[in-house]
Amino acid sequence: MKSATFPSRIFLVGPMGAGKTTIGLKLAEALDKEFIDSDQEIEQNTGASIPLIFELEGEEGFRERESRMISRLAKTDNIILATGGGAVIKEENRKILSENGFVIYLQASLEKLLERTSKDRNRPLLQHNNPKEVLAKLLAAREPYYQEVADLIFETDQKPIREIINDIVDILKAVPSFSND
Repeated sequence: MKSATFPSRIFLVGPMGAGKTTIGLKLAEALDKEFIDSDQEIEQNTGASIPLIFELEGEEGFRERESRMISRLAKTDNIILATGGGAVIKEENRKILSENGFVIYLQASLEKLLERTSKDRNRPLLQHNNPKEVLAKLLAAREPYYQEVADLIFETDQKPIREIINDIVDILKAVPSFSND
């Protein structure tokens, strides 16, 4: 039996706190791919933090930078790309992701997302009096886009990271278009 061939480009989408960076790093290691975080790439290219970009350019300015970065990175082979939680808002980003790789939507409950993001001050949209309300609104608005772009929806609430990685690898092995059988 031949070994499975995995997609050259795997894109992770989902809300902030779903585990895109944590899972992406481990999945890249398991599949022998390079891990790239689009937000980190934006920060490296601009020399400014995401909160500072939001402060100086607003969300729209940040989203333009994000779109340019995703467009560039989506053509890179042998990667796991973690996108920002709002990357799916723009139709052009959804199209680029869908057409250039395998998209995994990492899904988590509102409670788990809130728990994972509660102490993180690097999330400009959550610097608010009621982060739970903000997160709930963001999730409600973005959920249809995550669903639309996803080739695979994977829930990250209950399992340890190692189990999540093993499960995703097993699922990818079973995707007919990616096996050599």
